[in-house]
Amino acid sequence: MVAAAGILGGGVLVARGMTGDGSAASAVPLAGAFKQAPPAAAPKPSASPTPTGPSPEELAAQERAKRVKALNAALKKYAATVPEFSVAVLDKTTGEAYSYRGDEKYETASVVKVQVLACLLLTAQDRGRKVTSSEDALAKKMIRYSDNAATTSLFSKLGRASAISACNKRLGLTQTRVSSSWGLTRTTVKDQVKLLDALVDEKGELTAASRKYADTLMSTVAEDQDWGVPAVAKAGEEATVKNGWLSRSTENGRWIINSVGRITDDDTDVSIAVLSHLNKTMPSGITVVEKAAKLTRTHLKY
Repeated sequence: MVAAAGILGGGVLVARGMTGDGSAASAVPLAGAFKQAPPAAAPKPSASPTPTGPSPEELAAQERAKRVKALNAALKKYAATVPEFSVAVLDKTTGEAYSYRGDEKYETASVVKVQVLACLLLTAQDRGRKVTSSEDALAKKMIRYSDNAATTSLFSKLGRASAISACNKRLGLTQTRVSSSWGLTRTTVKDQVKLLDALVDEKGELTAASRKYADTLMSTVAEDQDWGVPAVAKAGEEATVKNGWLSRSTENGRWIINSVGRITDDDTDVSIAVLSHLNKTMPSGITVVEKAAKLTRTHLKY
C-alpha cells in the first residue's frame, strides 16, 4: 500500500506597523520610512509520489483468490449433481494448498496401502536396513496390483493398526484413524496430500532411497488401475497413483472410489487426493474423482 504524503505549509508572521506611542500608523507614510517588503511567496506544494500499485506478491494473491473462488463455485455446482466427494491439492512448487470439504472423513479402501508402504519404509530405516526381498515382493503386489493378501501380510508384520498409526504421526497425519480392518481406515483429503508430500520431502522422515522406492512403485501400477489422478496429467508429465474402490455393504452396495497421487514435470509438482462414496457403480465413481481432479487443474492452473 502506498502511504499518502502530507505537506507541511510554513506559516508567515506579518507584523502590523505601529507608531512610537503604540497607536495605529497613519495612512500617509512618513518621509524616509522603509518601503514595505513584498509578501513572501507561498511555498509551492511538493508533488505527491507517483502511486506504484500493488506489488507482484499482492497481484499474485489477488489472482489466486479469484481462481479459488471460481474453483469453489465449480466444485459446488458439480457436487450438486453427483455423490459426495472431497478433493485437495498441494502444490509443492508454490507451497499453496487447496481443499474442498477438506476435513470430511472417508473410508480409505485401498488408498490406505500408501500408509502401509510408508510405514514399511520407516520401519526398515529405523532398523538400519533395506526392505527385505520378501517385503519387496509383498510391497510390489500391494501397490502395483492392489493385492489384499499382500497388504494384510505387511499390515500384520509391521504391528497392525497401532504401528501404522505411529508411523502416520511421524509423517504429520492428524486426521486419520487406522482401523484393524485396514480398508476401513478413515481419513481426509488434507491428510492424504500430506502423506503424498511426505513421500517426496527431502527434509522429511524418509531417506532418498525410500522416496525413490515409493515413487517407483506408485508410478508403475497395473494398467487397469491407472485411472483417477493420472487423468489430470498433460502430455510429457509423469503421474504416480494409488486408487481405492470398495462396494460398501453398509451403504446398500454403493461404491467408495478414491484416488491419490502426484503430477510432476520440470515445472509442476502437485499432490492430489480425491475421496468419494455412495457411487452407484465403480465406473461412475471413477468419473466423479477424475472430474473433480480436472476441475482443480482448470481453475488453479498448475
